[in-house]
Amino acid sequence: MTELHWLPTIPDWRQRLRALPTDRDTAWDNAVALANARLNFVLTNALDETIRQVLPTGPETTATKKVRLAVLGSSTLTHLLPGIRAAGLRRGIWIDTYENDYGQYLQELSEPDSPLHEFKPTAILIALDAYHLTAGITSGLDAESAEAALTEIQDRIKEVWRLARDAFRCPIIQQAALPVHLPVLGNNEHRLPGSRAWFVTRLNQAIRAMAEAEGVDILAVDDRAARDGIGKWHDSALWHRSKQEVSPTVGPLYGDLVGRWLAAKQGRSFKCLVLDLDNTVWGGVIGDDGLEGIALGQGSPLGEAYTAFQEYARELSRRGVILAVCSKNDEANAVEPFEKHPDMVLKRGDIASFVANWQNKADNIRAIAQELNIGLDSLVFIDDNPFERNLVRQELPMVAVPEVSDDPTGYPVALADAGYFEGLSVTDEDRERTSQYQGNKARDALKAAVTDLPSYLRGLEMQLVWKRFDKIGLQRIVQLINKSNQFNLTTRRYTDEDVIAVMADPDAFGLQLRLLDRFGDNGIIAIIIGRLRENKDLYVDTWLMSCRVLGRQVEPTTLNLIAQEAAKLGARRVVGEYIPTKKNGMVKDHYAKLGFTVMETDEAGGNRNILDLAAFTPAETFIHVVEG
Repeated sequence: MTELHWLPTIPDWRQRLRALPTDRDTAWDNAVALANARLNFVLTNALDETIRQVLPTGPETTATKKVRLAVLGSSTLTHLLPGIRAAGLRRGIWIDTYENDYGQYLQELSEPDSPLHEFKPTAILIALDAYHLTAGITSGLDAESAEAALTEIQDRIKEVWRLARDAFRCPIIQQAALPVHLPVLGNNEHRLPGSRAWFVTRLNQAIRAMAEAEGVDILAVDDRAARDGIGKWHDSALWHRSKQEVSPTVGPLYGDLVGRWLAAKQGRSFKCLVLDLDNTVWGGVIGDDGLEGIALGQGSPLGEAYTAFQEYARELSRRGVILAVCSKNDEANAVEPFEKHPDMVLKRGDIASFVANWQNKADNIRAIAQELNIGLDSLVFIDDNPFERNLVRQELPMVAVPEVSDDPTGYPVALADAGYFEGLSVTDEDRERTSQYQGNKARDALKAAVTDLPSYLRGLEMQLVWKRFDKIGLQRIVQLINKSNQFNLTTRRYTDEDVIAVMADPDAFGLQLRLLDRFGDNGIIAIIIGRLRENKDLYVDTWLMSCRVLGRQVEPTTLNLIAQEAAKLGARRVVGEYIPTKKNGMVKDHYAKLGFTVMETDEAGGNRNILDLAAFTPAETFIHVVEG
């Protein structure tokens, strides 16, 4: 399958690359568009070289935090760096990269005055080649010796993680070992304890278990190579000539695996899959062919392929991806298969937003984003029709539109290979996301039925359950901190270690807030981090909330909690800061609306605000507050 096959081909790509404007922000936007094309190794290098000349230090403004990625390994890695940087560009992230001197990863980690320490990485990729990892392993080893060798290499890898964490306190991703070794026993290679091929298999299992315990992520190149064939990923001739374990031709795909991890760390993975229906979810046209005439289910290869795609979409939904429908159809016809076809895997209740009409799909996708209260850059739209795909790409370039053929067997492959929904963990809130959106519809129905806002809020029977940060909620806390953009006063991004440090700090507090009402559990909807300063000011380091609960008095109720916890620490005032980004303009006047005094403003549009706790009176709301 073609490299980056889910991306479209841009016919005049080279001409557009040569014509990149000199204006930094315009050049950035154009380069992001060029990165979202089907690029091979040569084109990837050309894009990387050009953008580094036009923007040597990156764009003036980006919607994401710039990344300094250290790639530390035991083989030649230089040829992989353009693919990593281009993958970041594809997702709107500027990545600076650092590669250790050949084989010197441990020395550079250990020496405080090394170039690595001067680089100060904000993320680290550990890429140890399989030859290095299996040095000393021979088929003559007995089971006990092989086990001892496995334990030793695990300890060495753990030491690398420890050094990296102690020095830089940043996220780490460990590359799995590529299965480059040939078998010497055959089908029953596992019966030879000292087999290097079998040792790599066992080592990858052990690394994953260690990573789970240590909070390290995995770059699963072994899984990818198993799908593509190791011959695509590794060329032994190149290894012997230049110690390139990963073949240059697969560099763009390798880079994309890294890029999607960095995007997930910044909360930039996509959230919603928008489905066309006719010839996408089922074969045929429901309005013409009728319920009995569409291809779906057992009995035909085509029908089974559509069923398989629905099963994949449902699996995505079960791990937290929102499903929506955007179809040119009469709504009654479009809904009928979901309710009546015996082979439909997806049911109407699986779809959080269902839009079926004869308007253009770009406008309908805008309506879906508005209904779900998520950004357009959170949507992935899949459609068998090339006209519709190109229309949406042109009108909504921030929406991801995978390039697919009319063969439904390729639909789940395109979604999986593209890594749009790359995740780092799955929480209970992820699994319950569809029911939360269904609950939102019920709340909207109640709001439409009552004549005044107080009656609506009283009728919701809301309960805000709050508690301090804890290990149980750690994954969800970090997830929200790193993906919330709109209602986020400072947009600071924190790692697991940073959150744990807040939990251990006696002069700080971290609050996680969950909102329940008569229609269900909204999940964790707000995160607060407060830090007491020496002058007895409580600085609100982080205040973020889910936009889906706006207008329900959660904001003043949260301030009541902040004031309460600040007073427990002995604070005299609460200081709130607004740091502007491209996406958080909605909260510019947040503190002023809550009664803070605006003390300072800056040229960028930010502000600093003060609340005197001695004069503060808690707001009365319709929300019952309990400590969980």
